[in-house]
Amino acid sequence: MKILVIDDDPAMTELLKLLLEPASSDVLTANTGPDGIFLAQSKKPDVIILDLMMPDMNGWQVCKAVREFSQVPILILSALDSPGLVAAALDAGADDYLIKPVPSSVLLAHLHNLVRRTRLSAGYNHAMATL
Repeated sequence: MKILVIDDDPAMTELLKLLLEPASSDVLTANTGPDGIFLAQSKKPDVIILDLMMPDMNGWQVCKAVREFSQVPILILSALDSPGLVAAALDAGADDYLIKPVPSSVLLAHLHNLVRRTRLSAGYNHAMATL
């Protein structure tokens, strides 16, 4: 599984990389929204972990930009715990929302679920197209 982590805090991206690499396969990191969008386009990750509060380009903007070219699953990982913000993130195109801090096992379970659903959906769509 190829995971792209987009968060303006380098300590957070490194921590997630250390937590996820042994359980996953490849973890890419970006510390700005534009860098994250570039990596999403060029590296085609299986799933994106995205922070909402970033200075240059916030997570809602990044999410909308990624949705212009990809349906990759996007999991918001944020310290913001407000039902209105969760709803806004999902409306912007996110697929899931977790609140920091989150146990690594829960994060991994959500990531695997998102990727599994996407692959099942892609297989179903391919099968329907061949009928």
